Amino acid sequence: MSKIGFIGLGIMGRPMAGHLLDAGHSLVTVKRGTLDAALAEKGMQEVASPKEVAQVAEVIITMVPDTSDVETVLFGEDGVIEGLQPGTLVIDMSSIAPMQTQAFAKRITEAGGEYVDAPVSGGEGGAINAALTIMVGATDKGFERAKPLLEVVGKTITHIGGHGAGQTCKVANQIVVALTIEAVAEGLLFASKAGADVVKVRESLLGGLAQSKILDVHGERMIKRTFDPGFRIRLHQKDLNLALEGARSLNLSLPGTANAQQLFQACAANGGADWDHAGILRALEKLADHEVGE
Repeated sequence: MSKIGFIGLGIMGRPMAGHLLDAGHSLVTVKRGTLDAALAEKGMQEVASPKEVAQVAEVIITMVPDTSDVETVLFGEDGVIEGLQPGTLVIDMSSIAPMQTQAFAKRITEAGGEYVDAPVSGGEGGAINAALTIMVGATDKGFERAKPLLEVVGKTITHIGGHGAGQTCKVANQIVVALTIEAVAEGLLFASKAGADVVKVRESLLGGLAQSKILDVHGERMIKRTFDPGFRIRLHQKDLNLALEGARSLNLSLPGTANAQQLFQACAANGGADWDHAGILRALEKLADHEVGE
């Protein structure tokens, strides 16, 4: 069993840490307010800084919101790198910029550690059910070291390629997810405005070529109007920014991605930055002056 430092106990990180504790690993985290009671009961310990986490852990997992957060945890004052032990495995499971990931991997490797980028897909439900899809960028050695731990929290684990490849795959994932959520929202809005029963429309679509996990999960959210996250719109906006910035550097046009980002921005402008990303429906409803189910 491993001594794991787990930094980032949010909507996703909290259940992931719980699974690792249930599997018999010992976990330590950075003290941030009151530790979740369930994790405390399972034996999770707290220290004052990422540096102290690195001083006692043989594996460090980060699950924080953005590229700048990972950089601060790893390389900021009292960061991981200041306490990094030779051979420490650093697994970043956040969703961040691929190019910066490559730079982070280089710095950790030069300091004597092993770096793995392993962003996830599957949302809160996937984290709770240990059924996440995990996209890995690593050396062959790093992947083999990380895989047993990733198998505790995930179901589909794919070694995409070298450092940064996992994050590139995650950006592609977020493009597909955003455009599919938008498509589901438009389809249900059209059906509703035309006077059809959207519950039956969704049921029918789930049996045909339009079937998808997003139609299943987020289509139901839209119909029931349950927009509590889930995965927050502001975080999906961050991921689409990564896609659009990457597209500019590649001289690549992503018009659908840009349109989805504008709809998310409309939600954020109307107080919806912390809605679940299925809340993109609300921006479309505002344009249509019609609410699904009316």
